[in-house]
Amino acid sequence: MSEPIKNRYEFAIIFDVENGNPNGDPDAGNMPRIDFETGYGIVTDVCLKRKIRNYVEIAKKDEPGYGIYIKSGVTLNSNDNKALKYLNVTDTKSAKKDDPQLDSKIRDFMCSNFYDIRTFGAVMTTFVKSSLNCGQVRGPVQLGFARSVEPIYFQDISITRCAITTEADAENRNNTFGNKFIVPYGLYVTEGYISANLSRKVTGFSEEDLELLWTAILNMFEHDHAAARGKMAVRKLIIFKHDSELGNAPAYKLFDTIKINRKSGIKIARSYNDYEINVDESAIPDGVTCEIK
Repeated sequence: MSEPIKNRYEFAIIFDVENGNPNGDPDAGNMPRIDFETGYGIVTDVCLKRKIRNYVEIAKKDEPGYGIYIKSGVTLNSNDNKALKYLNVTDTKSAKKDDPQLDSKIRDFMCSNFYDIRTFGAVMTTFVKSSLNCGQVRGPVQLGFARSVEPIYFQDISITRCAITTEADAENRNNTFGNKFIVPYGLYVTEGYISANLSRKVTGFSEEDLELLWTAILNMFEHDHAAARGKMAVRKLIIFKHDSELGNAPAYKLFDTIKINRKSGIKIARSYNDYEINVDESAIPDGVTCEIK
């Protein structure tokens, strides 16, 4: 692995959905997540991180150092056991008596071998029947909830079928079996933060990891297409790079330079082209540069 990153970053991901459900709420019948006071749509950080993990798993399959710790169908304990096997730990109850630094060695192994731990961190307290506990790793990359630029409107569409299960259903002509929620169009923004300090002190998140992160963000919907999600795409990735490890300006000042407005004459936005997106580079403080992907 290369050296940890040396610069602080903030970034904004601008993405949209057309005729789909970007992030259903299981506690509300899979309805699109929404702030009911304002009508603004919400997509959770967990949803976005899942798509980033999925892309990395596809792009770096079986490459050493790029495993994915949290993924569907794989238990955390099976990944934990890889660290125990590497460190030749057979008796987990007494191992720390022989090596008081064993917890930190396990943590270092997990950060080195799992990209998502190195990036987002993880809570690793799942060693079964064990005195080992490599604890909570705070990742250098953090994402907030995405919020729509404007209030969203969603439709509840009933789904019908032509193949009937029973004769009774056929007689009753009962061919409605479900529904879908779709957002006709919504433009969303999420803000992210990357700490060079945590990278250096904790996980070793490197320049190579950073470039993979940018690629994964730009492509996170490209391998995740589904009828339920409609058409989703990352439209812009705006990156603010500080000249130093601890940063040269407050994050909010950088995010405030991003201006998103509906174009004049557009009453209801139904496409990305209905918006104007600009960064006021004159308002970016000294010591910070901006890159738009």
